[in-house]
Amino acid sequence: MRVLLAAGLMLASALTPALAQEGTLVLYTSQPQTDAQQTADAFMAKYPGIKVDWVRDGTPQIMAKFRSELEAGAPQPDVLLIADVVTMEGLKAEGLLLNYADADLTGYAEGLHDEDGAYFSTKLITTGIVYNTAATMIPTSWADLTKPEVQGQLAMPSPLTSGAAMIHTVTLTDNLPEGWDFYSALAANGAQAAGGNGGILTAVSGGEKLYGMIVDYMPIREAAKGAPVKFVFPTEGVSAVTEPVAILNSAKSPDNAKLFIDFLLSEEGQQLAASQGYIPARDGVALPEGYPDRSEIKVLSYDAAAALANDQANKDHFAEIFGQ
Repeated sequence: MRVLLAAGLMLASALTPALAQEGTLVLYTSQPQTDAQQTADAFMAKYPGIKVDWVRDGTPQIMAKFRSELEAGAPQPDVLLIADVVTMEGLKAEGLLLNYADADLTGYAEGLHDEDGAYFSTKLITTGIVYNTAATMIPTSWADLTKPEVQGQLAMPSPLTSGAAMIHTVTLTDNLPEGWDFYSALAANGAQAAGGNGGILTAVSGGEKLYGMIVDYMPIREAAKGAPVKFVFPTEGVSAVTEPVAILNSAKSPDNAKLFIDFLLSEEGQQLAASQGYIPARDGVALPEGYPDRSEIKVLSYDAAAALANDQANKDHFAEIFGQ
């Protein structure tokens, strides 16, 4: 009888992983539509027994939908895959995230993920400088954007309306010796702060502006298609949005959610990110065509918890400088 019981327990144990690979996974994401579809399809190809139901929108809209569901007592997502760590820090502080301490972080630099396993970085989307190839001054540093040649010719997203732009602003003010004086110099030089990355690319590629602050993949993609733009990783370093992923405490399928985390962090998942045109967060995975070697890209430090605590003060400071 004991032998049969032991055999039964061994069989149940062997079947547990298979049982964990069935059912559904509800994903809320701010990925672009095509990327979200590719991500869901790749995961389902690896785990055919799991069906991914996903909802895609901008991070503010995704969070508004989740908050509404939370208030109604019926949160739907198992997993959030959104743009920035500041939002994740807020969710963590509220106790809404499920820590996944056993996630395999092989190949990742220390400090790239939340120390408690509440959320994990899936890629590096850096912000640098784009310029129109008609420009006579070729920038290599952030300081170049304060030169007379750039007077009235710089466009950048506004951190008052873009979370990624605020991360960029905080990163530069925390790391550049000039701090907020750098932004004061940009304002004095006629920089225009409005809209998002898409508008910046349109303005620079169309010649309305000669320079812009922008996320890396957009101008690199467009340059490959023949657009008259080039992207620069400034010598001082770049800010990075890491598109973090997290499991909700309210997840109905936490085991499937953990498999999804594992997939995104795996070499296979990171190669998918590279194929979509992003810098993989995992070392050892080749960068997409059009990017320099990983060693040539310096990513500046960013304190998400401090940024969350100082968010309104940073917005007020920026608004004061740019008169918004």
